[in-house]
Amino acid sequence: MAKKSKPPSPFEGRWRITSMSAWEDDFLDEEVEAYIEFEDRGWGAFHFGNVQGQMDCRQTTKDGYPAVEWSWDGNAEMDAAQGRGWAVLRGDELHGMIFFHGGDDSEFVARKKGQRLPKSTKARR
Repeated sequence: MAKKSKPPSPFEGRWRITSMSAWEDDFLDEEVEAYIEFEDRGWGAFHFGNVQGQMDCRQTTKDGYPAVEWSWDGNAEMDAAQGRGWAVLRGDELHGMIFFHGGDDSEFVARKKGQRLPKSTKARR
């Protein structure tokens, strides 16, 4: 009997972290362009500022939206760090939270890599 193929995850791929509530925008891209990435087998990774981690992910739903939850292990600067996080897919953006075990937490927004960012509403000088 042929194995039924699983539909692709709406989270799969690299997402550009565009904002975080706990850190200034210029910190986000300090080492690399800030991202969160989900692979097709339940793994993922993120990097923003001087924080990076490897994630163990599970898809779910949250308030009727497709969602993903994860635990993570990595480092912040030279120190070991770990925690958890979640994100929901709202239109073409991810909205979520990342938590450090025994420490900070931050909301974040991310857009799928390759999608255009919305034009600024600020007047040009």
